[in-house]
Amino acid sequence: MAERQDFDPGEFADQLTAMADDELFRLMQDLEKESEDVAIEARETSDAFEKIALVETAIEDRFPGQLLAPYKEWRQRRTTV
Repeated sequence: MAERQDFDPGEFADQLTAMADDELFRLMQDLEKESEDVAIEARETSDAFEKIALVETAIEDRFPGQLLAPYKEWRQRRTTV
């Protein structure tokens, strides 16, 4: 797992902007799973939570006023298919 010092938030945010909605939602799902595996003592050095915050912001920017509803709907559709 990458440590915070190797993580460039600006570069990551630029990558998010270039992603299609489906790619962004898949990334969010992967990061949620990754964050579940981060030990409590390792949370200070894990970049998973910072990445989740940036992905949340990217989703909210794409879908103003909807918060994470588009992501939650996407996730629901994937579990019912």
